[in-house]
This record gives sequence, structure tokens and C-alpha cells, in this order.
Amino acid sequence: MAAYDEIADWYEEEFLRAQPVNPGTGALRELLGRGSGVCLEVGCGTGVHAEAVRELGWTPVGVDLSSGMLRHARGRLPIARADAERLPVRDNSVGAVIAMLVHTDMPAYFSVLREVARVLRPGGVFVHVGVHPCFCGGFADRSDPAAVVVRAGYLDGHWTKESWTDQGIRDKLGATHWPLPQLLNAFLDAGLAPDRFAESGTPLPIVLAVRARA
Repeated sequence: MAAYDEIADWYEEEFLRAQPVNPGTGALRELLGRGSGVCLEVGCGTGVHAEAVRELGWTPVGVDLSSGMLRHARGRLPIARADAERLPVRDNSVGAVIAMLVHTDMPAYFSVLREVARVLRPGGVFVHVGVHPCFCGGFADRSDPAAVVVRAGYLDGHWTKESWTDQGIRDKLGATHWPLPQLLNAFLDAGLAPDRFAESGTPLPIVLAVRARA
């Protein structure tokens, strides 16, 4: 994605360093759990989640469309430049797939879920960790750390660059929003069966995580 190529250095050198704790790592560890074999990360970006995956015993492999982001990921995990809607992976071939804070960057995320279902072995695990659809979006003002203001707009399901901060990604690239039922129904439509959920963040959750099985 050319837009991510343009911000890759900023993302690696400024955006990530400004976050003392990655908001999705705890949920990833909780829902992925210990295992072995390949764990494929779709939309791996700069590869910052590879270490957590390795600590759980998995072998991380990443795919992303942005060559700029992959330039930073190269030293962290094996990578391939590929479209998440057409993964260069055989059917029923991997034991785990993760998607970390990327679903709002992928307008065709529901097609990505179908690809995830295709490449997972029967019984394989998929962990989705994404910004919380109910409390994060163009409709949510998080400028006051003690009180999130949620305005009308949650039900719209739209792409927007509206943001409460100019230090994030949405104001630079935009983000796609789906209300919670649409997002969860897309898992079912893809043939993925959710079996565990988690939230994290304060004062209202920043992250919603879903574990599903093929």
C-alpha cells in the first residue's frame, strides 16, 4: 500500500516509540496461547508482534502489501510482500493466523477473513486484535484520558480521516469502520467460529480481540 510506504519511517521511529505498551500484545498472548509451527501474520507491518509470537513457541511469518513497512520488518521475521486477499499460502496449511490492529486499514477485510479460513488447518486458530468498534472511530473523542465521548456515527459504518488527534494513523491515512455485529458476522460468514473474546484499555476499551477456529 503506497500510503503506508510514505509513513513507514514515521510509524517505526515515532509512532511506535510514543506507545510505552502495545495495546494489543496482552490480548494476543491471552488468545493465541502456546503452540508450535507457523503463525502467519496478515498485515504484519514492521513486524513488532513477532517477538510475542516467538515467546509463545510459534514461528512467526509475515505478509504485508507495503514495501516500506516490510523494510523495517525484515530483521524481525520472515516476510513476503503480498495482498492479504490473495495470500501466497496453500489451503489448510498453517496452524495459526493473526491480524493485529489492521482490520480498519483493509476495506476488504471480510475477504481477508475468507482467505484466513482457507489457509488454516482444520481446528487452527485465528486471532483478530483490532481497535474496538464501539469505542474507537471517527465518532469517538479520546482527548480526555478520563472520559471518552462517543458521538453519533457508530452505526454508519464508513471510511473517515476524522480523528481526535493528529498524532495517529487515522488522520493521515483514514480508517474503515464496521459496527460490532457486522464485524462478528463476517467471521461466521467466512466459516470461522469465534470461541473466545477479550478487551483492553481504559477508561473504555481500546481493543477488541477475537479468537476463532477454522
